[in-house]
Amino acid sequence: MTVLAAGDGPIPGEHYLPCVPDEVFWGRLPCAVDRPVIRVVSGSTVTIDTLSHEGILEDQGSDPRAFFGTYGVEPESVLEEAVRLVATRRRDPRADGPHVVTGPIEVAGAQPGDLLAMSVIDTARRVPYGVVSNRHGRGALPGEMPTGPGAYHAFVTVEERSDGRADGVLPLVPGGEESVRFPLHPFLGIMGVAAAGSVRPNSVPPGSFGGNLDIRDLVVGSTLYLPVQVPGALAYVGDPHFAQGNGEVALTALEASLRATVRFDVIPAADAVARFGELAGPLGETHEHLIPTGLDEDLDVAVSNCVRAALGLLEAGYGMDRGQAYAYLSAATDFEISQVVDLVKGVHARIRKADFGR
Repeated sequence: MTVLAAGDGPIPGEHYLPCVPDEVFWGRLPCAVDRPVIRVVSGSTVTIDTLSHEGILEDQGSDPRAFFGTYGVEPESVLEEAVRLVATRRRDPRADGPHVVTGPIEVAGAQPGDLLAMSVIDTARRVPYGVVSNRHGRGALPGEMPTGPGAYHAFVTVEERSDGRADGVLPLVPGGEESVRFPLHPFLGIMGVAAAGSVRPNSVPPGSFGGNLDIRDLVVGSTLYLPVQVPGALAYVGDPHFAQGNGEVALTALEASLRATVRFDVIPAADAVARFGELAGPLGETHEHLIPTGLDEDLDVAVSNCVRAALGLLEAGYGMDRGQAYAYLSAATDFEISQVVDLVKGVHARIRKADFGR
């Protein structure tokens, strides 16, 4: 098995930000008092190494070489950052989230009221395997799944296709010969800007600053717009995924480390309001869709928040009457569950841009 080690392989961005164990955030997200590890200007591209939390956590032994070795992974095929992180850093599993976050990145000129656009230019797999986990009664079926004691980990290997794409391969039964195969669609589960104030948020619940959104549509070619909370934005990424189903019902998706190249653009407040209205939270965009979001601990409230965000977007972006927009959303737009496992649940809508002829 080959790995994409720090500094090796293609680095397509203008800047490169490795995943340095002494600099990353583990279980917490940046806030206003944190210092940037890199400074860039608006329009810059940054290639960022990310590290998955799977294989390094306490209930997995805090020994990634030993953990992955039980699945046949050779020691040299485990990322060195994972080994160094558990050897030099500690987190409080009772208070901190599991995620490893690379950043923060200061974007010159970004001010509260502006939007920061984070556009995914490229993703590259750093390892040829990943893990899906269910633990701590946090999946969609707490107390019912998993069926065995303690944490449950499903190990998934990557298989290249002849067309250059790749599949995840998961045995039908642990250690069995027959497998199910599913296509990979890599994306960053965490994309965000620093929260206002001096308290670093737990990495699990998403918020108006973005964070652990787990929106599977944010693949290469997509953009996430985030309301800037602090001067310089202080952006960050993490929680890399190889694939995820909407809902992420077993607590995690297919978690595995990525190298991502992201472009950072500042959209001034006046331009942001003219394009999208007043955004209270994250907004995604793909080639085909606008993706407003709704967040709340209560899934019903998250749906309502997403509908309100979609209405405001259609009013501001297309001059649509609110009542007409409500009818359009009901007739033509899918509202989908991003995830139900991150304490704050997420819903996103997929509004077809082509429906509006421009």
